Amino acid sequence: MHIEFVDQTLRDGQQSHWGMRMRAYEAAEALSDIARTGFRVVDLTGAGMFTVLLREYADDPWATTDFLVNGLRGNELRSGLRTISVIGFAHTPECIIDLWAQTLIKHGVTSFWLYDCLFDLPTMRRLSEVITAAGGTAVPAVMYGLTSVHDDAFFAAKAKEMASWPGTQTLYVEDAAGVLKPERAATLLPAIRAATGDIPLELHCHSTTGLAQHNYIEGMKAGFTWLHTASRPLANGVSLPSTESMVTVVEALGHTHSLDTDRFAPVAENFARAARAEGRPLGEVAEYDPRVYHHQVPGGMMGTLRNQLATHGMADRLPQVLDEIPRVRRELGEPIMATPFSQFVGIQAVLNVVTGDRYSMVPDEVVHYVLEHYGPLAAPVDPAVKDRVLSSPRARQLATWERPAPSLAEIRKRYAPGMSDEELLLRFMTSDEEVDRMQAAGPIRTDPRWASAAIVTELEDLIAERATLTSVSVSRPGLHVALSRRGQ
Repeated sequence: MHIEFVDQTLRDGQQSHWGMRMRAYEAAEALSDIARTGFRVVDLTGAGMFTVLLREYADDPWATTDFLVNGLRGNELRSGLRTISVIGFAHTPECIIDLWAQTLIKHGVTSFWLYDCLFDLPTMRRLSEVITAAGGTAVPAVMYGLTSVHDDAFFAAKAKEMASWPGTQTLYVEDAAGVLKPERAATLLPAIRAATGDIPLELHCHSTTGLAQHNYIEGMKAGFTWLHTASRPLANGVSLPSTESMVTVVEALGHTHSLDTDRFAPVAENFARAARAEGRPLGEVAEYDPRVYHHQVPGGMMGTLRNQLATHGMADRLPQVLDEIPRVRRELGEPIMATPFSQFVGIQAVLNVVTGDRYSMVPDEVVHYVLEHYGPLAAPVDPAVKDRVLSSPRARQLATWERPAPSLAEIRKRYAPGMSDEELLLRFMTSDEEVDRMQAAGPIRTDPRWASAAIVTELEDLIAERATLTSVSVSRPGLHVALSRRGQ
């Protein structure tokens, strides 16, 4: 077979290892090599990255997107999109979701993988049609979960329906928590292949347990021809398999690909250098940990849990939280552990542990979930838990809630006349304060300035090698550095 590769370095790789904190200048010197590698698709961005860039750095996420798109010309670029919300967990009006997709397409991001872990397929199909009508490509996602409810037949049936939609050109299967085992892949993936005819199938598996490569091999045996990977510094562990390693596997199995392997090293060097400069982690091959199959916490969420508990001086409670998570997941009807439901389960588990009184505190999002405002549940909520969750005054208020459905014209009336779609989306989904701070910060940084960092590294190496050195100077156009030992 001929195997296509979907690059996840700039999106899921950095999301998994760096918490979506990659800025434009950190990718700058890798873009030309990524663009020429020969990927079928480059997964580029998502609403979460917009949020982090805006809130953490006051970077303009639209300017960042334009910079990346310009550096990747000639490639099909992709973004992820949930079916009922864009930024955060609250329901987003459909007109805003539609405008978000249409505006990304205008900026050159034309492919969208669509996901809904409750498999509300009518809602997903509506969004698929909106994207197709706007000139984009919709890629419905089958989100895998290890539960007693979601068997092979369930996933195959959903995949068959998605594949039948007009405009669906490929179908996407994701194991976000990294809990798919090769023996399950050997039955699940052929079932999906058989149900979907001859449409190309994509496979996206996280390496949390170190088994993703084996799942990819099972996928290729079943006829999956698109594999998702990342450059080695941002691969492995809670991320995806490295492109470098999977190319070797593909070739060893006798398949072909279109990647220029000479481009791998410059890309890897760029992100390894960026990691060193910012003190960020590099991807490492995960040691096998069977507990992952128990709690099923996605890699990115595990880091968030640790940080939140540490912030409140409760880092030592993490083992209790991880024991509580599977109990909560079962009680809430075994939702698939991916955004946003993995967060709902995790937050509720933290509250249960911290308060010592299970479900005495319940976030609004969990109440909405129990009321099926996020979509139909795959399994019923435990009756005792449901009674307790819905017995609070707040739950009674939310029982009559309906999803907001303002028109785009009504929303525009809240803002200054003539405001661009880009600014309107940011102000609607974040806050005026954050957008004002971004505008005051000025243009985003795109110059990596690696040259200065390289000079510092050279000086450090020189001084370390020559202990008797008393002074050193380096001159380059526009720069002169002179150092001497104290007392000299």
